[in-house]
Amino acid sequence: MALPDTRQSDPAGWLQAVVDGLCELSSRDALTGPANRRQFELAMAREIDRVARAGEPALVLMIDIDHFKRVNDTHGHSAGDQVLRAVGQALHECIRPMDTVARMGGEEFAMILPNCPPAFGQTVAERVRNKVQMRPVNVAPGTDIAVTVSIGGAYAPQWVRSSAPLWIERADQQLYRAKQEGRNRACLEMPPVSHVSAEEKGLLFGHSQFQDLE
Repeated sequence: MALPDTRQSDPAGWLQAVVDGLCELSSRDALTGPANRRQFELAMAREIDRVARAGEPALVLMIDIDHFKRVNDTHGHSAGDQVLRAVGQALHECIRPMDTVARMGGEEFAMILPNCPPAFGQTVAERVRNKVQMRPVNVAPGTDIAVTVSIGGAYAPQWVRSSAPLWIERADQQLYRAKQEGRNRACLEMPPVSHVSAEEKGLLFGHSQFQDLE
């Protein structure tokens, strides 16, 4: 959407609009539209702080497009880009204003879902999976292909200052399980992990996660 030319009547407002636009561009994945990896890391750091302070549940989902290499090999990289954009749009339609969806790179996406109780986690993950599955992607005139995703999910330990790599590792383990069990499925770490690792114990009274990303 074109911005009105306010350079003469409101130069400060025009400059702020330019800055806002640049910030928006720098936080988004250029191909698919969701947040980029850097923005995801910032959102995850905020959520880790919040979980440690408030003890509210938070779920992270790692989402991988099934057989994506086959799409590129069969239909070409332009078709692969169309699939990535379609999946990004489908995931965006699944989130609440408080949630974050991001492209992590390649065919992998991720979601952070604050205040998502364990009782609803599997339902949320299945809704995401179904949203993608029910949307064939048109990659050429008269050619639609079915796209599915595998999903792995894990909860951040409540009242504990964990770390992003530990949290993502747990979700990745569940993603691997989803792939091993046949793809096009969602596997969540249930019940939420109650064991606290030695590294997390060391972080319990550590500094804010935000400082690691400055």
